[in-house]
Amino acid sequence: MSEQPAPAAESVTEEPAQDESSKPMPTLLEQMGGISGLIYSSVPIVVFVLVNYLFEWQAALWAAVGVAVAIAVVRLVRREPLQPAISGLFGIAVAAFITIRTGSAKGFFAFGIWSSLVYCGAFLVSALVRWPLAGVIWSTLNNSGFKWRSDKAARLYYDVATLVWILVFGSKFVVQQWLYSEDNVGLLGLARIAMGYPLTAIAIAVTVWAVRKADKRLAQLAAEEEPPAVEPSAPQADPAT
Repeated sequence: MSEQPAPAAESVTEEPAQDESSKPMPTLLEQMGGISGLIYSSVPIVVFVLVNYLFEWQAALWAAVGVAVAIAVVRLVRREPLQPAISGLFGIAVAAFITIRTGSAKGFFAFGIWSSLVYCGAFLVSALVRWPLAGVIWSTLNNSGFKWRSDKAARLYYDVATLVWILVFGSKFVVQQWLYSEDNVGLLGLARIAMGYPLTAIAIAVTVWAVRKADKRLAQLAAEEEPPAVEPSAPQADPAT
């Protein structure tokens, strides 16, 4: 009785596992929830200003909190990034606490105003001690090291970017604190939105410019430090031939 040939083993083609490091990093806009995330973050502020104008700060506060919670639920149901919604809820919660404690509608904006002053001070101090935060934050997020600090030109690019962030946060504090002292809640809400993402986008653009210029500078220095390639010597003729 002849033996039956064993069935050939089925070839299993395994797809190579996708390297996590090869995946493109999400852009800043994607991390903030995209265009919808930018719009959602402004809606509670707009609702607060409008309801406060029509009624009173208590109704405006609850309306803003309700809208922020509703946005978080919508993003959860639609499986959209929750980080912008959670950050928005935290900001609204802090603003609500301060508003209740102060008993005034302008208290809704106090946290953002003083946060701008803190950020401005942090960037200013970092520039004075020659550790510009624009470069420190970028290098930390990308794990690229701080070699740029040893080169004056490369560090200067990050000094410029840090200076722009100082101007952004400083202008936010000066303008909004003045409106806060004038009890102008309507213009305060408008300034909060108008001076938010537009100024931040400018600062980010300058930071990206600084990163590219600094990286180019470091690459140039690395190329200059490499020893010149040694050309192989020509083979000598055999005198016996």
